[in-house]
Amino acid sequence: MSWLTVRKSGAVAVCGAILVAASPVFSASADAANPYAASAAAAAKWQAGELVDGGIPGFSGADWGLTIDTMMALAATRSQPAALGAAADAVAANIRKYNSAEEWGMPGSRIAGATAKVLFASVVAGREPTAFGGLDMRAETLDLIASADAGDDVGRIRDKLTGSPDSGNAFGQSLAVLGLARSGGVPQTAVDFLIKQQCPSGGFRLFPGQLGSTGATCQDTPTTVLDPDSTGMAVQALLSAAAESGSTGAAAAAKKGADWLKSKQRADGSFGGSGPTEASNTNSTGLAGQALHAAGYSTEADKAAAWVAKHQITADNAGAATKDVGTIAYNEDALTSARAEGIPDFQRDQWRRATPQALLVLADVPLGDLGKAPTEPTGTATSSPVPTGSHTPAPSGSATHTGSESPSASTSATPTTSLGQTASASITASATNTTRAGTSGSASGGGSTSGGGGTANGGGGSLARTGAEIGGMVLLAVGLVGTGFAVRAGARRKNGKHT
Repeated sequence: MSWLTVRKSGAVAVCGAILVAASPVFSASADAANPYAASAAAAAKWQAGELVDGGIPGFSGADWGLTIDTMMALAATRSQPAALGAAADAVAANIRKYNSAEEWGMPGSRIAGATAKVLFASVVAGREPTAFGGLDMRAETLDLIASADAGDDVGRIRDKLTGSPDSGNAFGQSLAVLGLARSGGVPQTAVDFLIKQQCPSGGFRLFPGQLGSTGATCQDTPTTVLDPDSTGMAVQALLSAAAESGSTGAAAAAKKGADWLKSKQRADGSFGGSGPTEASNTNSTGLAGQALHAAGYSTEADKAAAWVAKHQITADNAGAATKDVGTIAYNEDALTSARAEGIPDFQRDQWRRATPQALLVLADVPLGDLGKAPTEPTGTATSSPVPTGSHTPAPSGSATHTGSESPSASTSATPTTSLGQTASASITASATNTTRAGTSGSASGGGSTSGGGGTANGGGGSLARTGAEIGGMVLLAVGLVGTGFAVRAGARRKNGKHT
């Protein structure tokens, strides 16, 4: 997980977090060669059980970034098709609550990371990207990519908001590259901008020109902050761009990023994020391990999976948490607390954020293959160059969740987070805590990505933010304009995070 500092515009500081979500996982029956397939399926089952009317509950209403993270996890395991369909229906019915500030009097506004995350969600759910919720999410994402007259920002996916600093970051950019590559092709300029966020050492920065790195292209300096979560997202996005679109330079940059990740893996197999999430955690380990697998580093990916598996609640180690078998703890403190005291309601948000991203490495399927048929080889496009509406709709209902109606509003003054990126969700336990941006990606920008940890939540350790919503953060900032207060928030994603 990574962190993000606040940027101010007048009296308002806007930041979002997105966490990119999970990658495809095979069920135990579908992939006997994967020793963690059953563990991944158990984690997905627990996460599906947390859905309420198709959405994952946030601090106020449904958290759409985290719901998309959940969709990715369910698609990865292919074990909960009804729940996946219900979540897809709910997201499709609430897109504008997630990727815009229209309900707050900003018609035509768009949040870059959240828009890209919705596009990717439509792809992994097997829905038509050009008609998801009655909207053309591919066109909306392309419309946010800066054109040739944007100077250093050419190719960057940017917000369409008045009076707010741009929240676009590496999580959102990666989600855009993934979604576009999987839905008909990604512009080379968008790939080039993502590559510019890679420092010579191989790691990726979360934000352009911030966190110790200035200039249009990332440079290694004593103050540059390189982020394992952002790097894991970027590696997988670039691999997909190379396979689906033949993008120039993508494969080489992906390998360089994977080599950097390999050098940062700890002896026990774990990864930490950057800033306040630097300690080993399952969110960062799940995403980084998934990227290593995608890049062909199976030995290292297996070590990461083994570490994550040790933090899963099972029938044998549950202790007081017997009702929550399958879920994955953010860290050792959270696991110890759950075994001793169970998981009380006020701590469930942390587990809902940790589980989807952590299970990615257990699923053993790259983001670029998420939603493809089990026999479909890596790099095979799931849609024609021009989407034709031939995607097979995912199941739309489930025995326990209605999911087709719109859950309660996700945009409120109370921040929520998710693996994607909307303004609302990437804040951790409080406005002063840092979380990661994703597009849901890492806060503020981008697309959904892994959640950033916050302060301890009860006895459960750092609060995992896997997919903060940028949209929510923007709305929070807008709501505070009248009072003259500046919102202070840090950023995951990745879900960030949570693009």
